[in-house]
Amino acid sequence: MNPNPSGASRLGRSLRWLIAIRLVVITSVVLPYLLVQLTGPDSLPTFDLLYLLAGLTYLVSLGYIALLFLLPRRPEVQAYVQFAGDLLLVTGLVAFFGGIGSPFSLFYLVVIMVASVLVRRRAGVIVATAAYLLYAGLMLGLARGVVPATGPPLPSTEVAWRLPYNLAVHLFGFYAVAFLTAVLAESVRRAEAELELQRDSLANLEVFHRDVVQSISTGLATTDLEGSVTSVNRAAVEILGVAESDLVGQPVERLALLSRPEWSDLLAAIREGRRSSRTETEIRRGAEVVPIGFSLSPLTDAAGVVAGTILVFQDLTQWRRLQDELRVKDRMAAAGELAAGIAHEVGNPLAAISGSVQLLSSALPATDSQRKLLDIILKESHRLDRTIKGFLRFARPKERSNIRFDVARLLAENLELLRNSEEATGRHTFEAEFDPPSAILLGDSDQISQIFWNLARNALRAMPDGGTLRLSGRLAADTYRIGFHDTGRGMSEEQRARLFQPFQSMFDGGTGIGMAIVYRIVQEHGGRVGVESRPGQGTHITIELPLEPIPAVAATGA
Repeated sequence: MNPNPSGASRLGRSLRWLIAIRLVVITSVVLPYLLVQLTGPDSLPTFDLLYLLAGLTYLVSLGYIALLFLLPRRPEVQAYVQFAGDLLLVTGLVAFFGGIGSPFSLFYLVVIMVASVLVRRRAGVIVATAAYLLYAGLMLGLARGVVPATGPPLPSTEVAWRLPYNLAVHLFGFYAVAFLTAVLAESVRRAEAELELQRDSLANLEVFHRDVVQSISTGLATTDLEGSVTSVNRAAVEILGVAESDLVGQPVERLALLSRPEWSDLLAAIREGRRSSRTETEIRRGAEVVPIGFSLSPLTDAAGVVAGTILVFQDLTQWRRLQDELRVKDRMAAAGELAAGIAHEVGNPLAAISGSVQLLSSALPATDSQRKLLDIILKESHRLDRTIKGFLRFARPKERSNIRFDVARLLAENLELLRNSEEATGRHTFEAEFDPPSAILLGDSDQISQIFWNLARNALRAMPDGGTLRLSGRLAADTYRIGFHDTGRGMSEEQRARLFQPFQSMFDGGTGIGMAIVYRIVQEHGGRVGVESRPGQGTHITIELPLEPIPAVAATGA
């Protein structure tokens, strides 16, 4: 049996065609004979062997069709059954039309060729052997009178030489056709198999290349030499925020990365052999301005001729954010060392000044103008002392304690304290949303509370005329995301860039240490801080804290 499922399916289809062709052939043989008899003297068909053969062929064909449904997985068996029926049909035609001189013996060759092509070389040899046995038996039967002849009998002298001649010619012809057809069929099968293998390899290679191009996180777009976009990958669609159908077939400037003259200049440089340098630009994706870095490369055909260009581009938002974080870390490290030095150098003299002023102030009358000046000095000394202590907290944070606590509950309790504090007025409203209502975090609960108060107080200061503070907490995978959103005055891009730098307060009377401390606490917990703000549109600060932070490390002072 044929073990190859695809080969079995192909053989099954071929057998269906064979049934149809057989019916067409027998009909083309019977119909002219029937027309001749209908137009003859008696104008009535005569029942004879030909009609019997035709009827048997139609009946057997119905049996073949039934076998296709009864034995769908055994097409070779069906093929041999059909070959046997065809050989019997051809033998009947030869016996009816001419006997020894019948031209229908050529149909044996057709059956042999079909067997060699549809099945294998062995099938061709088997069918050739069966065909020769049937033909030789028929010829011997006709020569000896065992089989009745339908035409006028040949002279015995002619039979004596034609019979062995026909048997020899048909023997050679049958086996020659079987072997030659089998060889040709095997060559065709091998060529088809190689072609199918190459087709599958090409299809797999195309799928692989498409998957690679579509899976990379870098945007990729190709253009022709006319500057029309020919393809884009999934990352390009996501980065540009435009549907693929709105890009493919459009001019290159639709990508919003470069103008047509710029593209033409880069293409000319590529053709001259110069490499295209990386370029940075900005695009607008909705209301967002996105920094993009891109480069242009030649797209060559199989002959190495430039057939277009390849644009490779990437969203630089995350990269620039990391750069900002590194700059903030460097500045904070330097500021921390400076703060520690200032605190040591100023702290002790300031304490002496404050004590001396208190003694002088107590010795002067309450109405004395000099005492009022001393009170101002004392007040400013206390403020400077608070600033120095803030510097010390920033430069020498205490060792972080790691305990498991309900961060959602902690935030809710702090928000309730803020709502009832003197800092909140009747013009301030507070909203909270925690999903889920409870979330366990490993970390320092006191430091998380300090983050809340520093951010919440800044939010209230940004809303001096009232507004809304929205506090949210969301559990996302292995992190907990805390959101502070106020409807205050917002920040400029320059202010946002300096938000976490020490000594950069945006409020009167502030020390500029609070946000730096927030940043340091978040970093020590292995988290991240994100800020979105526009002047007049409020500020949204997002803090992501891992549920299982990195082990605490004791901080050392300068």
